[in-house]
Amino acid sequence: MDRIMAARVFVDLSRSGSFTRTADRLKMSRPMVSRHLELMESWLQARLFHRTTRKISLTTAGEACLPEVERWLAQAQQLESMLVAEQQPAGTIRLATTMSFGFSQLVPALNGFMAQYPRVRVELELQDHVTDLTTERIDLALRFATQPDPSLIGKPIGLCESVLVASPAYLERCGVPQQPEDLQHHHCVGYRNFSRQKGRHVWHLHHPDEGERSIDVECRLTSNEVTALMTAAREGMGIAMQPTYLASELLQQGELQQVLPQWTLDDLKIYVLYASRKHQSTAVRALIDYLEVWFKQQVW
Repeated sequence: MDRIMAARVFVDLSRSGSFTRTADRLKMSRPMVSRHLELMESWLQARLFHRTTRKISLTTAGEACLPEVERWLAQAQQLESMLVAEQQPAGTIRLATTMSFGFSQLVPALNGFMAQYPRVRVELELQDHVTDLTTERIDLALRFATQPDPSLIGKPIGLCESVLVASPAYLERCGVPQQPEDLQHHHCVGYRNFSRQKGRHVWHLHHPDEGERSIDVECRLTSNEVTALMTAAREGMGIAMQPTYLASELLQQGELQQVLPQWTLDDLKIYVLYASRKHQSTAVRALIDYLEVWFKQQVW
């Protein structure tokens, strides 16, 4: 049986003077109160109460033990509270992701997480290059890949779909592509860190009936950051490959139009990456679990 509960029963009995009242106050049966008192007397090797049919009173040993038991119980309760507080997510998390995903999707997700865990602080690193988690002291990184870095632990938490987009003005001026091969005769803007083979930009398109096409596209404008390419597409500078988490709203508003909508592009998994499972803080574990649930609920 629980010695802390037995101590609580002893202290309460000393104040109530009644097995029945203590049972009511501690929400247990009267026989259970008796069993806890027996445990306490066995533990301290002393009779703690005189008992009659009408009342109970502390023995000399009980009076001597009571102040020490009260102090011990207070210390135990303080330690219990401290351990519970330690188990609550707290501390600083250094979190890295791309600029576009950070401001458009991750910050809204963090809003709910930080409201739920007020003792957690987040340092958000927005970078469009591969991050060395150990060197840069990053706890977690969110990256898009078909396969994550094998030196890291990767957990998929979502799916990133992409579409080809262009402004209505560009399509009116230069024509609407009807087949993937038509892209070779259009201005394209390309993401420097993706879909490159030996310095060339190759876009892979899929059709349920016509199979796969790999198209060499000419990208006079390239960037390492997709929001810059989004702006270029809106400005009528060419056709861009964009993640749906960025493009969906502009497509709905009519500022962009989807190109070759019957063709799909390669999907990328969204991974949360970390260097090691060892000594991971409760805050980091809570954030991983939170993001996994959050991104499964998002529709882009």
